[in-house]
Amino acid sequence: MECVALLPVVLGLAQFCPCLSNSPVFHDSRDGKHQSPNRVKRGWVWKQFFVYEELEVTQQVYVGQLKSDADKQDGSYKYILSGDGAGEIFTIDEQTGDIHVIKKLDREEKASYTLRAQAINRYTNLPMEPESEFIIKVQDINDNAPQFLQGPYIASVPEMSAEGTSVIQVTATDLDDPTYGNNARLIYSLLNGQPYFSVEPKTGIIRVSSQTDREAQEQYFVIIQAKDMVGQMGGLSATATVTINLSDINDNGPKFQQKLYHLSVLESAPFGSYVGRIMADDSDIGENAEMNYTFEEGDGLNFFDIVTDNSTQEGIITVKKAVNYESKRRYSIRVKAVNKYVDERFPFEDTAIVKISVDDADEPPFFIAPEYVMEIHEGASPGSYVGAVSARDQDNANSPIRYSIVWSRHSQRVFSIDAQNGTISVTKPLDREMAAWHNITVRATEAKNTAQLAEVMVYVGVVDVNDHAPEFARRYNTYVCENSKMGKVIQTISAVDKDEPVEGHRFYFRGVAEARNNSNFTIRDNKDNTASVLTNRDGFSYNEQHTFFLLVIIMDNGNPPLSSTNTLTISVCDCDVDGNEQSCHRGKSFFSVGFNTGVLVAILGCLFMSLGWK
Repeated sequence: MECVALLPVVLGLAQFCPCLSNSPVFHDSRDGKHQSPNRVKRGWVWKQFFVYEELEVTQQVYVGQLKSDADKQDGSYKYILSGDGAGEIFTIDEQTGDIHVIKKLDREEKASYTLRAQAINRYTNLPMEPESEFIIKVQDINDNAPQFLQGPYIASVPEMSAEGTSVIQVTATDLDDPTYGNNARLIYSLLNGQPYFSVEPKTGIIRVSSQTDREAQEQYFVIIQAKDMVGQMGGLSATATVTINLSDINDNGPKFQQKLYHLSVLESAPFGSYVGRIMADDSDIGENAEMNYTFEEGDGLNFFDIVTDNSTQEGIITVKKAVNYESKRRYSIRVKAVNKYVDERFPFEDTAIVKISVDDADEPPFFIAPEYVMEIHEGASPGSYVGAVSARDQDNANSPIRYSIVWSRHSQRVFSIDAQNGTISVTKPLDREMAAWHNITVRATEAKNTAQLAEVMVYVGVVDVNDHAPEFARRYNTYVCENSKMGKVIQTISAVDKDEPVEGHRFYFRGVAEARNNSNFTIRDNKDNTASVLTNRDGFSYNEQHTFFLLVIIMDNGNPPLSSTNTLTISVCDCDVDGNEQSCHRGKSFFSVGFNTGVLVAILGCLFMSLGWK
């Protein structure tokens, strides 16, 4: 049993013998000088001391011997041990100087122990040798496995990376002695991850070893082993898992799920209405999968538009211009999908055909004209024809149309419409001077579906009829100076007429020749719708007659022409040398407009009687 226990120590010492000097070394703790044993003075004799760690010590294990070269083995020498672990870990035979270890050691806790040896005379207790210091080294054994202390390891590398591309470096540590043997010399190897990755044995650098494709597999769990003893049999090992994610590159283009899409839209769909969605797949992710859709060719380019839904990458088709079932029922467009961010190495694109059917909708009727302008002569008898509107059903059903007038609460209901044919007529005579235009709203309704309706504006102009005679444009305050000379213009008169002839107004002025006062004045037609009143004698006397009534006939150019007799009141005034009135007796004026012959005779008779003219 004792031989078996000493075998590791012997083997350890044998391993180091070629490197060690067999010459005894003396270390004098007093002067720190090394001396050769071939000296006159006495000295210590020993070799270097080693003890293997982790020895299962069931009894003391021999380490080495300390002794003085002067020791005659007569029992007079006594050896004493002190320092690190003396008595607890290491013991010494006080007669022979043999050192033993009595406790299991761990190099990773303490790699060496520094002790002191002393030799004294057993009988006198006097020093036989000076106290000397020596070291017992704990010899390493491979009792620690490598460890990966920096995990977890996560790395990323672009897909399609070239072989040899560095991904990440992993590092393991070993607590064993790196200076002794191969206990701490590590070798890295790949347990899982072939054939796409490899690891450099000495550095732990993981590299790409084969082309990868994210679309086939985007994540790899690579297992790396670190083994000590340079990988030799009996070495200890540890493993680490490295998660390697493949980052995307734009190596895939869009591809339509279908080569032919069928969509439909109601003809009544307004601008911007949704028609449908189409989708091209892209195996890439992120911005590499973003795409744009465009219409390439087809008969629907002017009627439909397509945009990309950025959240789903679908192509959304909308109405760009109103479609009509009755005009065209089907459209065909070729659409193209292209990546938004194009990689020059992979210029992918794809196309598909989109066929859009126009569905019939129950549309309201529509009027042939956007608005109607009509005319009728004023004074036309009830039931007279004004005009007609026309609407029709846009649908294939061609439903009959019914017409009506939309009256407001304050409308004057002077028109009627035939519900069947849209003919408009008057219900009573119109007066252009009361209203020259009438605006009415006509409604067209489908007979089969009264909810489908349309409205149109009808503007009715009342055509003028010459039914008003002209009259003075205003009330004139006319006077004549007593000292006026013959031929002096004392007033310029003009006329107005409520009618509105197409060719414009033309008024004619003349005096009533048979009227008594008219001999004193002359009416001159200026042929510009005005007339001048001139004196027909020299001088007037206020005392003789202070007021004159001049009868003026005004006639228009209507068909037939109408005329009226108007009375101009002329006062006689005392004037200064410049013709400005100074004192006048204003008579009551008489303004007659548009009299017919009977009324005029009655008025003139009354006038002459009041003036005393017979």
